[in-house]
Amino acid sequence: MALSELEDRISSNANPAPEQDVQKKNILSTSTPLETSDEKCHESSNADAASEPPSDGQQQPQWNRPRINMWRTFAAFMSLFIMGCNDAVYGLEIYYHQSYTTISLIFLSPLVGYATSALLINTIHTRYGQRGVAFLGPGTRLIAYIVIALHPPYPVLVVAFMLAGFGTGLEDGAWNAMIGPMKNANQVLGFLHGFYGLGGVVAPLVSTTMITTGHLPWYDWYYLMIGVQTLHMGFAVAAFWARNGAQYRASLLHSQPGPDSNEKGGRLQEALRNKVTWICAVFLLIAVGIEVSISGWVVTYSLRVRHAGPFAAGMSSVAFWAGLTVGRVVLGFVTPRIGERLAIFVYLASSVVAHLVFWLVPVYPVSATGVAFLGAFIGPFFPAAVAAAAKLLPTHLHVGGVGFIAAFGAAGACVLPFAVGGIAQARGVQTLMPIVLAMLVADAVVWALLPSLKGKPPGSKAEARREEDEVEEVEKADGG
Repeated sequence: MALSELEDRISSNANPAPEQDVQKKNILSTSTPLETSDEKCHESSNADAASEPPSDGQQQPQWNRPRINMWRTFAAFMSLFIMGCNDAVYGLEIYYHQSYTTISLIFLSPLVGYATSALLINTIHTRYGQRGVAFLGPGTRLIAYIVIALHPPYPVLVVAFMLAGFGTGLEDGAWNAMIGPMKNANQVLGFLHGFYGLGGVVAPLVSTTMITTGHLPWYDWYYLMIGVQTLHMGFAVAAFWARNGAQYRASLLHSQPGPDSNEKGGRLQEALRNKVTWICAVFLLIAVGIEVSISGWVVTYSLRVRHAGPFAAGMSSVAFWAGLTVGRVVLGFVTPRIGERLAIFVYLASSVVAHLVFWLVPVYPVSATGVAFLGAFIGPFFPAAVAAAAKLLPTHLHVGGVGFIAAFGAAGACVLPFAVGGIAQARGVQTLMPIVLAMLVADAVVWALLPSLKGKPPGSKAEARREEDEVEEVEKADGG
């Protein structure tokens, strides 16, 4: 949040199993450099689409089988890394000479993009498949970064962040829906969101160094983002080239639709009538709001309340994101051992303790350690909630439901930091601390509403058996 503030300080001091009938239709006939003939043979005997419903617990899609899935998973990791860089660095307050409330419009404006992506994600999958997501998501963010790098008038900047919000919401929803039903989903999701945290670590380090050492303006950071986003878009489109709309529609042939499901959005409507969708969506809305509120305002808080120097204040943001990254990766292996529902309650309680240390101990090194542990315990919220949703929702609702949950949750990066900015304008930035505490308590209340997860692997065993029976009926019909 305080890139330009740091710059000002420095300048003033010196700153499912594959369906064989689908393969017969040759839907994946288009090849890319990432798909060899050996991989295509492998795909004919393994689940090609991570979003396809598994026929049983032993045939869940995996991150590394077929081999092309490794490239697709890595493309998703790269996407989350860029999202972390995007959320960890803004740096506008001093440059644009605006109030806290006006600057907070930058947090709020992506909400338009997130909301649009949540409504369109199922339609985009149906028409263009994951290939469309791999193009539209990075493409809209790339346009936004080009505009931001030109540091236009402030109203234009607000529109640019709307575009960035659409790309982020679309990819966030799609890749969570892809990985959520996978085997060892908690661990893979932990790494996926760990890359988000890694971006949050790298971005403040690089941008702070550019300003404090290189004496560069804040917007030069976005030239670097343009290059990274361009590379990612090319790689993602290549990795997901075979995942077009026809392939996605075919992958749903044996799923069990609801009474009003159809290609135009009935699955989304069905998902929105499921209480699990809304419980997980609201939980993540608050959780992401906590993440971005802390990361967006902790530098300003450290400068003005803890009276830290510019570099030390920048490192408080690094500490938070480092904790977030470590927590997502390490605790991703702990979560499945005790179950997502209980794990989240443990992490929430631990987050409250770490936050109280950060808030109540006025010694800067201690409070910086507290914010690092706060990040570590908040970190697993998103991957654990996605894994829980994938277990509780029917498989045919994973893209519509999990995609909506992730995109809606990402909107928390807009709404709550904007509210924090408005309160900070009226009451001072020190109000960040009680607000975060209240949000943690609210998240615990929402999570308590989630149904039990006992005995519910992704897609559920009953549903897997039903789908297996459907496949057998189709095979018998083909044989007859």
